Amino acid sequence: LQLHYSGRYRCEGLVGSWQSRSAAVTVTVHGVPPSGVSLSVQPPGAQVAPGDRLVLSCVVAMGTGPLSFSWHWEGSGAPLGTSPCLELCHVEDNDSDQYRCRVSDGDSVAESDPLNVTVM
Repeated sequence: LQLHYSGRYRCEGLVGSWQSRSAAVTVTVHGVPPSGVSLSVQPPGAQVAPGDRLVLSCVVAMGTGPLSFSWHWEGSGAPLGTSPCLELCHVEDNDSDQYRCRVSDGDSVAESDPLNVTVM
């Protein structure tokens, strides 16, 4: 079921020359707010050496779209990224932090638990 299926519907039937039509009903499909936001990480364990590649993925268990994503670390104001994945190609010591993903459907926001990334 999708949001654009909202509208007025009626049932029509035809048997031989006999035709019948029901009264119209209004169907409203409601969106499901995002929930169950979690993070996956490559490499597993979120421990990387300087210069390594780190990929964080934001997973949403439930929610109807369109969904927007934003990545944050502890104390950051502006988002680090706005796609479902955040890729750090060459991590540095100052990339060690707690990372979170926020997901919004325009009306409500859900956030992942923080993920500790350690650059060793």
